[in-house]
Amino acid sequence: MIIVNTDFIVGKEITQTIGMARGSTIQAKNIGKDIMAVLRNIVGGELNEYSKMLEEAREKAINRMVDDATKMGADAVINVRFMTSMVMSGSAEILAYGTAVKLN
Repeated sequence: MIIVNTDFIVGKEITQTIGMARGSTIQAKNIGKDIMAVLRNIVGGELNEYSKMLEEAREKAINRMVDDATKMGADAVINVRFMTSMVMSGSAEILAYGTAVKLN
């Protein structure tokens, strides 16, 4: 599956637009990550615990988007974007979405 954030794929012809492919996950903070983040916030620096959590969430969302596109019979997903929103205090949704297409 080809995944790009452009509206074309160099060297490929898009023969059919199938529809929107999407995948999401909701991640919540845990007390261990919160304690480490509070301590790191005092001295400054990257909050590695949260960076890793969000990286894993993006990968899950991408994989679910690819699964959705595969079920639609797509060869690629173009115009891929991410969106994040807070679901409730301490948790966030990561959404990956794009246009599923067939290629020649």
